Amino acid sequence: MAIKNVLIVEDSPTDCKALSDILTKNGFGVVSVGTAEEALTKVKEMKPDLVLMDVVLPGQNGFQATRTLARDEATRNTPVIICSSKHQETDKVWGMRQGAKNYLVKPVKQTELLAMIEALG
Repeated sequence: MAIKNVLIVEDSPTDCKALSDILTKNGFGVVSVGTAEEALTKVKEMKPDLVLMDVVLPGQNGFQATRTLARDEATRNTPVIICSSKHQETDKVWGMRQGAKNYLVKPVKQTELLAMIEALG
């Protein structure tokens, strides 16, 4: 499955713009939301090819949202890459256990992000 449309779940306007710029310059369609709750609704609405999920979000955190997406019949095939400033190995392991396909530490490097997306596609 070729990845074309990406949902960014990020409450920081600066980080959201950085991710969005990388993706749009490389031909991806991008939609962004600022909370996990919005993400859970938007994934079902837009059926993105990929979700880039921050961990530290207002309300529900990105780990919880990733787990919800992975367990829901309607969304479990939507890959999630966690994109977080949380850089401990335990964070990465926990993120993968929640159902993430990969884990990126901020600040995100364009080459790393694009390689991860290519590996999924």
